[in-house]
Amino acid sequence: MPSTTTPVSIRRITDDSASDAEDLLAVEEPLEIVVVARARGGRPSAQADRAERRLGITMRTPGHDRELAIGLLFAEGVIAGAADVVAVEEGEGPSGGLVRVALRDEVTVDLGRTERALAVASASCGVCGKASIDVASFAPPSPLARGVPRLAPRVVHGLAARLRDAQAVFGRTGGLHAAALFDAGGALADLREDVGRHNAVDKLIGAALLAGRLPDPGAVLMVSGRAGFELVQKALRASIPVMVAVGAPSSLAAELASAHGMTLVGFARDGRFNVYAGRERVAVPAEAAS
Repeated sequence: MPSTTTPVSIRRITDDSASDAEDLLAVEEPLEIVVVARARGGRPSAQADRAERRLGITMRTPGHDRELAIGLLFAEGVIAGAADVVAVEEGEGPSGGLVRVALRDEVTVDLGRTERALAVASASCGVCGKASIDVASFAPPSPLARGVPRLAPRVVHGLAARLRDAQAVFGRTGGLHAAALFDAGGALADLREDVGRHNAVDKLIGAALLAGRLPDPGAVLMVSGRAGFELVQKALRASIPVMVAVGAPSSLAAELASAHGMTLVGFARDGRFNVYAGRERVAVPAEAAS
């Protein structure tokens, strides 16, 4: 694994003193994503119709780059799942790290549209530049099962602490976002960290896709920051029924979750949380105690 932290010399200043010290910073470096695929309209068996296209550069914390690329391509609708991928190669490009993803011949890609979509996604905003948003267009591949999973309040209360305890790099730098998958009982399934909160979710979902763990009707996604529209969009794309955030959701995130039957929880910290959508999946305290 590449290094995720780097040491720096700093001057630490308080009200009445100054001293030289060493500190650790989270590494941030560029990653170039390249897709090898048959352009839409090409012949299924013609290798000449396959093209290699540089989709863009995203800034990330090195590590789990393969999963990041798969998660991002999945979130943007370039692939329907891991089965669409025949090979993933990691290497070095002219700008830094590089991941080359080759797709099955049966998968056609509108490379011009995909390049534009990934350029937007690399800017850390899945919907920037759109004049208007139709939340109905962001439906999950299949409807989410109503009322499943059922979460006890004590489980939700414990997620933030479990997330924080598992953030190894954050504990050394204080500079990374995290995303984690839990089950309905609060057991941690997997976690990813990154300087970009979108990247952390893409890495996590990419890992789960490659391992065959998604879709999972009992999955709970926890994020270390706020719940924005684009993160809810990624969770819905992966058919994740519950999303819990340490911070606040946006109004559009709550609208999107509600429109598609997702449970959205915010401010899950300090012994409290708010349910903004899908309240039927969270037991009230009386139910949880009985």
